[in-house]
Amino acid sequence: MAEFSESTINALYEKVKAYPRFVINEKEKFCWMAAHEFKHGVLPSEYDIRDIDEDLYLQLLQKFKKNII
Repeated sequence: MAEFSESTINALYEKVKAYPRFVINEKEKFCWMAAHEFKHGVLPSEYDIRDIDEDLYLQLLQKFKKNII
């Protein structure tokens, strides 16, 4: 499992919360979007099937589960 720095996870956590239309009950979707943007440099398009870094996604999702907004 790849470990990302705490500063990277914290920065992405804040970025996710700032996404337009972010809602906590869709945190999985928005964490996936952030992991996609981190890897590919752009937000996913409607039918984007490019891979993401699953370890980054899981670490970011874990941050949301630990921190209730």
